[in-house]
Amino acid sequence: MVTATFRFYEELNDFLAPRRRKQEFTVPCARQATTKHMIEAVGVPHTEVELILVNGESADFSRLLQDGDRVAVYPRFESMDVTPLLRVREHPLRETRFAADAHLGGLAHMLRMLGFDTLYDNHFDDDVIVEICKHDGRIVLTRDRELLKRRAVTHGCYVHALKSEAQLREIVERLDLARSARPFTLCLHCNAPLRPVDKASVLDRLPPKVQMHYDHFSTCDVCGRVYWEGSHWRNMRRMLNGVLPGEEAGGT
Repeated sequence: MVTATFRFYEELNDFLAPRRRKQEFTVPCARQATTKHMIEAVGVPHTEVELILVNGESADFSRLLQDGDRVAVYPRFESMDVTPLLRVREHPLRETRFAADAHLGGLAHMLRMLGFDTLYDNHFDDDVIVEICKHDGRIVLTRDRELLKRRAVTHGCYVHALKSEAQLREIVERLDLARSARPFTLCLHCNAPLRPVDKASVLDRLPPKVQMHYDHFSTCDVCGRVYWEGSHWRNMRRMLNGVLPGEEAGGT
């Protein structure tokens, strides 16, 4: 029988049974088992893994495990440069774009607020999300571990937090999104870009009080919604300022 000893680091331990967390443990493996197969067999989605060391040497997901192998599995590094080592994904995504599953509508809304292209529909099932991400090169956001274990999903994040604002803070910190945020540049409803528009061209679509008190507007050419910097916008800006420490969330 082939056996291998595993050790998972940092937040990857959250996916393990309590008795296996933050310590080495040995498990039996099939003779042709790969690192990916065994990592997911113990409960960790492959999309959460950034680096694998087998007997101290970097390895990818296709590495066949041998009897007695010692496997160290690491999540995304935030303070350590691992570029000289082999990461498990050869090609990073050119653009940071997301697809959120049916349970993360609030997070999707807030990511759009920050200016990140985020597809969401509460009617999307897992198969649809997988196809979208394969076609568009999007990052899957989900609280469903089994979805992240699908072979076709190459980039994804398991969202640990339960409330939308905490979820946003988690994703911003994990993926280092603060520097690339462009708040209030996307339509919150349909995810399309907003553009500035003259007040006169949208006057007939504005409530009377808005006509009197506001002069700067943007619109979505897809759904026709008009946005202005009213009380709702100010509340959203305060929330984003809390998520982007040291940043001032501007707007269009």
